[in-house]
Amino acid sequence: MTRTETAGQSGNDSTSPFRPDESDRDAALQFVLPLVVRLERADPPARTDALETAARAVLVLLSDERSAGDGEWAAAVRDWQDARIRKVVRRARGAEWRRAEALPGITVTGRRAEVRVYPPVPLDGWPKELVKLQVSGTELDDPEPPGPPADGAPVLWLNPALEMSAGKEMAQAGHGAQLAWWELSEQERAAWRAAGFPLAVRSADPARWEALTRSGLPVVRDAGFTEIAPGSCTVVADHPALRGTLSQGR
Repeated sequence: MTRTETAGQSGNDSTSPFRPDESDRDAALQFVLPLVVRLERADPPARTDALETAARAVLVLLSDERSAGDGEWAAAVRDWQDARIRKVVRRARGAEWRRAEALPGITVTGRRAEVRVYPPVPLDGWPKELVKLQVSGTELDDPEPPGPPADGAPVLWLNPALEMSAGKEMAQAGHGAQLAWWELSEQERAAWRAAGFPLAVRSADPARWEALTRSGLPVVRDAGFTEIAPGSCTVVADHPALRGTLSQGR
């Protein structure tokens, strides 16, 4: 089965790269998608801003011409998607950020957040400029509640019952955005990209969460490498185009 065929399947499927069950993907060389969030002491971004920017960064990399066909990142992206879809978020400030920004990648900005995404690397093959960066310490808060999502915007709904660090939630939001991307048609992907990948990340209320997980929309089930139990449902990707697909029974 090719990765293109797998793209139409949700995190509930036994072939999902997010499930904890062992599969052929575990026998493949494991890659990871590095994301680095800029976290200056005096001016940290709001938590939701960082989550949304990380999700958009994943989409920007997936849609970049260097990630497709014979592009310079395409082989690494294919190898990564043929194994577990791991993402690791590290933090940088000052000189660390400047060194991280000098490496090949893409910096995506939100309201105030800055996240740099890089082509996938082997799990034990991080560039020296990134391997020294800390994973812990990405504790961010929202000074004010983020408010309701904009009408018609894709929403990545977080499981309200799970407690995760901001870095972990950034990775999970990235997973959710990627699942949505896989399930969209080429035309729907192009429209989302042309609009600048608008999206919102919000915590669902418990009643809504239960309904979302049964809706047929893509669900991320975490492999349980860090922080939470294997198989935990972390994110539901609610893209308006996917709701249309469900109503049409496609």
